[in-house]
Parts: sequence; structure tokens; C-alpha cells
Amino acid sequence: MEPKKPMSHFVAASVIAAVLIIYTLVLQFTGLWKNPSMAWISYILMVAGLIFFVNQYGNALDNQVTFGNLFSYGFKTTALLALIMIAFTVILFSIFPDIREKMVEIARQRMEDRNTPEDQIDKGIEMWQKMFWVLTIGGIILVYAIVGAIGSLIGAAVTKKKPVNPLDQMSM
Repeated sequence: MEPKKPMSHFVAASVIAAVLIIYTLVLQFTGLWKNPSMAWISYILMVAGLIFFVNQYGNALDNQVTFGNLFSYGFKTTALLALIMIAFTVILFSIFPDIREKMVEIARQRMEDRNTPEDQIDKGIEMWQKMFWVLTIGGIILVYAIVGAIGSLIGAAVTKKKPVNPLDQMSM
């Protein structure tokens, strides 16, 4: 039996990104994106995808890997996933600029519900609009780094490991 070739980081990141993009588009077109609790499902999907692909990576190498190898694979996948999702987000907001306007309306409504003074609401929204891309891209990087680290740690922890003993490879 010939050895299995492990799946590349890019393929794993692309598959997880495809799932997250489809989920995001479903939320957008059904109007469910307004519910903040729906965002947690995307993080659960991301962690589950990372666990799955880290496990597949270990299995492809006959589990002769270390915790560090597995974590590294998962975190590299996370880095590529973050880049893909940043590109998707830029494209999404470029194609549908009304999403940004709806986000402003919802933010204004939530601040009004908390009895925030009108001048503070205006300043907050003005600042958010000026810093939109910095906050959006920075937020994606930060959140994906945290969630990706969690998913990679869990994936590396649950994957079976049979590290190779270097002394067994020595020939006498």
C-alpha cells in the first residue's frame, strides 16, 4: 500500500473558507446576519473544520507526528483561511455596499436602545465609518488567530500520535 499524501494547507483552508462563505451568504440573503448569535456558528464551523483537517493530516502521515507538527499545520491553515476570508469580505462589501449602511442603522438603533446621547452616537458612527476597513480587516485577523489557535490546539490534542523514535531508525 502506498503512503497517503497529506492535504496541503491551502486546500484545507479553501474548503473551510468555502463552507464559511456559503454560510455567510445564506445569512446575508435570509437576513439572519442581524442576529449576533448567528456569528458563533461560523466559529464553530471553523473549529470543526480545523479539527477535521488536522486529524486528516495526522492520519495521512500514519500518525507519526508530534503535537507541534499538528498544531503548526492547523495554524498555517488558519493563516491562509484568514487571507481568503479578508479577500471575500472586501469583495462582499464592494458588491453589496448597502450591507455597510444596514450595519450603521443597526448600530445606531442598538445605541439608541441603550439611551446613548445623540452626539455620542454620531461620533461613534463617524469614527466607525472612518476606520471601517482597518477595523474589519484587523478584526478578521484577530478573531481568526484566536479561533484558529483554539481549533488547532484541539485538533492537535485529539489526533492520535505515534512519534517516531530516532533510536529505532539507527542502523548498526
